[in-house]
This record gives sequence, C-alpha cells and structure tokens, in this order.
Amino acid sequence: MTTPPPTAPAAEPFAPTDPRGEMLRRLEALRGASSWDEVPAAAREAWEAPYGPAERLDLRIEDREARGPHGIVPLRVYSPAARSRRPRAALVWCHGGSFQHGDLDMPEAHETARRIAARADAVVVSVDYRLCDEPAETGGAPARRLPGEAFPVHAPIPGDDVIAAVRWTRSMARLLGIDPGRVALGGASAGGNLAAAVSLRLAEEGESPAASLLMYPVTHPLNPEPTAEEAAALADVPGMFRFPPESMRLMAETYLGRPLEEATAHEFPGLGTAEQLAVLPRTYLEADEYDDLRLGARRYAEQLAAAGVDVRYEVRRGVTHGHLNKLGLPQAAESCEAMAQVLRELRPADL
Repeated sequence: MTTPPPTAPAAEPFAPTDPRGEMLRRLEALRGASSWDEVPAAAREAWEAPYGPAERLDLRIEDREARGPHGIVPLRVYSPAARSRRPRAALVWCHGGSFQHGDLDMPEAHETARRIAARADAVVVSVDYRLCDEPAETGGAPARRLPGEAFPVHAPIPGDDVIAAVRWTRSMARLLGIDPGRVALGGASAGGNLAAAVSLRLAEEGESPAASLLMYPVTHPLNPEPTAEEAAALADVPGMFRFPPESMRLMAETYLGRPLEEATAHEFPGLGTAEQLAVLPRTYLEADEYDDLRLGARRYAEQLAAAGVDVRYEVRRGVTHGHLNKLGLPQAAESCEAMAQVLRELRPADL
C-alpha cells in the first residue's frame, strides 16, 4: 500500500483586508515589464508610494548592542511604554534584503517591530546582522560594514549574529522585563531564512526559541516545482518581482560563499530531514500570493508537518514579495496581527 505524501496544513479561508485592491491596481500598471527599466517613472513612483501613514503607537525605542563571535551586533529594542506586572513575551526579529541589503530603519524592520510590540504587548529586538557584498553580476556593491568588520561575510556569520542577539535578549530578561522562556524568533525573506536556520541550530543545542515566525522566507536554495494554483498566480507577475532559478542560485551562492550544492540545513532549513526538523518549535509560516518564494514556504510547511512540528501555514492574498515593507498596506497590518497573536498565546511556565 502506498502512503500518500504529507501535505501542509491548509491555509485559513481568506477574508479580503484591502477591498479596494490598491496593491493589485498598482501592480496592473507594471504588467508585462521584465525590469524596472521598462516601467514609466510615474508608474514606479505610484508603486513605491506609501499606502497610508505610520501608526501612532506608545512605545519606548532604544538602540543596544550584543557581543558575538564576529564583533558587535547592533540591536533596536521596542518596548510598550506602559508597565507590566508580569514579564512579557519577546520576539527577536530579522529584516530581509537578499542577505545583501536592509537595515533597522526599513519598514520591514522598524514598522513591523513597532506593530508587533504594540499589538502583542511584547518586547521586540530587531537585529542588524552582517551582510554579504553584492556579487559582481549585480554590480558588486560592498555591503555596509559594522565597526571592526574587515572580513568577507558569508554563512554562518549572519546566523551567528542572530544567535548572539537571541542569547543577549535572554540574558537581559530582567532588565527588558521579559520571560526568557517566551522568546520567539522571526524574520522576513532572507531574515526569515536566518530565523528558521537559527531556530534549528538553537534547538539542536537545547536552546530552542519558544516559536518561529517566518514571513515569505527563503527556505530552499532553489524553489520547488509549483502547484497548478501557484503557477497560475505567478504567470503574470512582472519580471522584477520574480525569483527564477538563476537568481536563486546567485543569491544562495553569494550567501554561502561556496557552491549551492554544498548547502546544508543550517543554511537552508528546507534541506533538512524529518528527523532534523522534528526538534523545531511551533512555527507560523506565511507566504505572499504573487511570490515565487511561496513554493518553498509551502514545501517547508509540508516538511514541518511531516516531521510532527506544530505549523500553521497561510498565504497572504493580493500581495507581492516583501509586503511588510509597504507602509500603510492593510495586509501588512494583518500579518503583524497574526504574528502578535502567536506571541500572545505563549504561556508563562508558571501558568
């Protein structure tokens, strides 16, 4: 008798959060373009414009530093302004940027951290991990350097920085007013990769985060084959938003610093066996509808389910890759609420 392959938990029914379809309207003006060079200036300006203002939230925000094996790791800590009589949950958060770009000020870092801290009544620690230089094929621009950094950055250095941030957060529990047993780890895109891979590394060392929150992550060095529904959704996505195999290989090898074929689960957790992945904590995994990376996210959810991990998988409808970087976008607020809900559900050990 043949056992059917495991399937990912079904995404919850989608209730539109943007009835105006504003992102889809803007996307329509870009249809048929294979690069930004083919897009009229007005259409690009409209695409990049905010969808609304930043929310007004009552938070304390301060810059801190952790010490890691490669030097200092800049952090930004977001805490609710109101005092709490009980220790709060915490989230260590990693922005995206293809392992080469991004910083603590981008909306995917700053606005996401603000929203989750406020919605979950939690402390969020945003990590400014080390970045790889661009490959020559895309311009060869050097990454921003941290003080004392005079070495090429490849795996496992960015993940080592994230581990340093998690350990710093736990060590500072009393000062931050958090429960060290309720420290989750999350990230978006390349940051989602780091959050997933570091969750695995920490779990193997007996230091598992309380949960993993993975937003449109890079889970595999190359994307799996699409389902019919996925292929239909991706068919008309403009070329500058796509992740074809050659782009995936270039990004993966830039991060690895070696051939893609030498990658392991500690760099791309989608390469892990069921036995390896079984140690992972509860995982919330979200993909964007018009994004090639949803193929890997869906497959990773299937792998986690087969390994016995508590995983929830959802597709955020009506958005392209990186929707958390869109200020004021309704779907970004909904995604932050989903992550905040996971943090609210983390129970203290004494309850």
